[in-house]
Amino acid sequence: MPDQTAPRSLSPRLAEALSGVSGILVTPFDAEDRPAPDRLAPIVARAAAAGIGALTVNGNTSEFYGLTFEEARRMQTAVPQIVGGRSVVVAGVGRSVAEAAQLARAAKADGCDAIMIHQPPDPFRAPRGVAAYVARVAEAAQGLPVLLYLRDDGAGTEAIAALCDIPGVVGVKWATPNLMNLAAARRARPDIAWICGLAEPWAPPMTALGARGFTSGVINVAPHLSMRVLRALQRGDMEDANAAIAAIAPFEALRAAEGNGANVSVVKAALALAGEAVGPARPPAAWPLPAAALDALKAVMAAWPQE
Repeated sequence: MPDQTAPRSLSPRLAEALSGVSGILVTPFDAEDRPAPDRLAPIVARAAAAGIGALTVNGNTSEFYGLTFEEARRMQTAVPQIVGGRSVVVAGVGRSVAEAAQLARAAKADGCDAIMIHQPPDPFRAPRGVAAYVARVAEAAQGLPVLLYLRDDGAGTEAIAALCDIPGVVGVKWATPNLMNLAAARRARPDIAWICGLAEPWAPPMTALGARGFTSGVINVAPHLSMRVLRALQRGDMEDANAAIAAIAPFEALRAAEGNGANVSVVKAALALAGEAVGPARPPAAWPLPAAALDALKAVMAAWPQE
């Protein structure tokens, strides 16, 4: 077993970035439904200027499962060049173990700073099978730090701790609402970076349990709102953190519509309303937004506090 008293080794820059806001970038599409990574330039520039420390390509807000392997590979190659060192870049990898390993193997040469392994969505996955999957992908990453994206904690604390034993794993993005399970997992593995994977509304309770940093999709549109939440949490001002979250909450509520099928659609619609069209959300996402949802989104954005 690894040393349970000291955090696993992370570069100071990556450690700082992961304890801040991990922004999940959209995947822009052109009129022919092809990825158009150059359209990320103003989004990346705004996020970096606001202080977003980590940017993820091929995350769920990136429509990872709606991309072909070749499209995911193209985005992984392009995003580090667009970011240009202003933030650390985390590459989401997943699907078949061969595809995930291939993306992981290329990530370092592409200029990524870490990889994030999507939890396999296979309905027949076994805990030891997931461990074998993570081990193979982590080995392919050629020394890049590995984050686990956990959306289902049903395997239990022991199985999650075993995943954290795998060489290269440095952190877990906890994306389930089961707070007591997070607390138990963190007690079992205090040497791992635990990150809130459910965005701003869940950041205060997860921070109280020892998680540091949180994921965010609103950073594509209004990164200053995410940074206000982070800074409030860092100074222990829960009142201000909750006030900042209150401005984001209606946006997140719209994203949760249609069984969370509007998650990416609302972000892309907001960008279009802001004059930065990045194309539609691909099926099976909910697109276009209903007129009532679009009107509500306009009102939400109009009410946002300025930087």
